[in-house]
Parts: sequence; C-alpha cells; structure tokens
Amino acid sequence: MNMPANAPNLQEILIQSDSMPWRAKSLKGVHEKMLWRNEETGASIALIKFEKGCGIPSPHLHAANQFMICLSGRYEYTPTQVVLTAGSFYCNPKGNVHGPAIAHEDTVVIEMYDGPHYPQKPDFYTDERDAH
Repeated sequence: MNMPANAPNLQEILIQSDSMPWRAKSLKGVHEKMLWRNEETGASIALIKFEKGCGIPSPHLHAANQFMICLSGRYEYTPTQVVLTAGSFYCNPKGNVHGPAIAHEDTVVIEMYDGPHYPQKPDFYTDERDAH
C-alpha cells in the first residue's frame, strides 16, 4: 500500500508480558511491567502489581488522565471507598486528588496514562523512574 509522504511510521508491537520480570518500585510492595511508553508525550501502559497490604500511602494527583483495568485482586481508594475488583474499569481525570489506596488482596491492574504521570515526583517514591 502506498502511504502519503507525511504519514507516521507505525509498527505493531507484541509483548509476552508473562515472560517479563516485575520491576520493584521504590514503594514497598509495588511492582511494574512497563508495556509501552511514548517518550515524547509521557503516555504509557503498564501492568502494576500491589502486594496485599500495600498501596499508595497519601493523596496525590496526576498530570494526565489515569485509566486502570483491574485484572485480579481488590484495591481500594480508602477516602472514597472506590474498590477495584477483577473486571473493574477506573478513570481518574487529570488533576483530581485521590488516595491513599490499599490492596486488600494481591492485585494486578493495567494502568494507562494519556500523558505524564505526575506534575512532580511524589514524596512516596525515591526513584525518579517510579514517577514516569
């Protein structure tokens, strides 16, 4: 197929996420598998695993819209009592303060951002990679 001269160069991506190792974040009990990131915009898609009893310890906000699909477990935003369970879709708009949150069971979510995660690195992360 002949593409227009100014068409972007798009390529399919296939990742076997089961064979990827989990990367421990600097927040105890939180791990990630980064599946895709747009370095220009900060948009990303990752698998996030929260061990039972772990989560995000304080209120925070994001610099972009946050979307999550819970694959397994039970994860609660305690102030609002919003609970994600397997099959739940969660949308948190840019700038909305939410959290803290805790995993009541080992939990895995797909987390997506349509831009950069945070306006600045939150205090609960010590590694700059964890805020991207």
